[in-house]
Amino acid sequence: MGREYPTRPIVGVGALILQEGKLLLVKRGVEPGKGKWSIPGGVVELGERVQDAIIREVKEECGLDIEVVVNRPMDVMDSMVMGENGRLRYHYVLLQFLARPKGGTLKPASDVLEARWIPLEEAETYDLTRTLRLFLKKHWGELERFRYEK
Repeated sequence: MGREYPTRPIVGVGALILQEGKLLLVKRGVEPGKGKWSIPGGVVELGERVQDAIIREVKEECGLDIEVVVNRPMDVMDSMVMGENGRLRYHYVLLQFLARPKGGTLKPASDVLEARWIPLEEAETYDLTRTLRLFLKKHWGELERFRYEK
């Protein structure tokens, strides 16, 4: 099944990676949301646990090894994008995990235009994907409490 014009929703994962008050953002190099800032993530592969998928995706996209802070998603969100033809072009069910880096070197992969650590309070000044903007609004207090934890 292709990602564009799917016959059923696709499960995706995202990592909100915080370190010393900063959030890791990536500028998407592919649709959906090409050119917008988001969090690292991707699609769960067949037979893969979601926690393993997020660890793999962050390593592939950014070169970082991460630790998932809580063994459950912070949120589950739908991301649906309609095509110009009126059909559903993309439909993802996104599981968002809170994580912290534990090794590796930040190095964007080919599907990421740029990756950078930004102060958490500056996130809303970036051209974010719709789902990330909604997530930050909903979970701001929780992220503020976690931002400096070790």
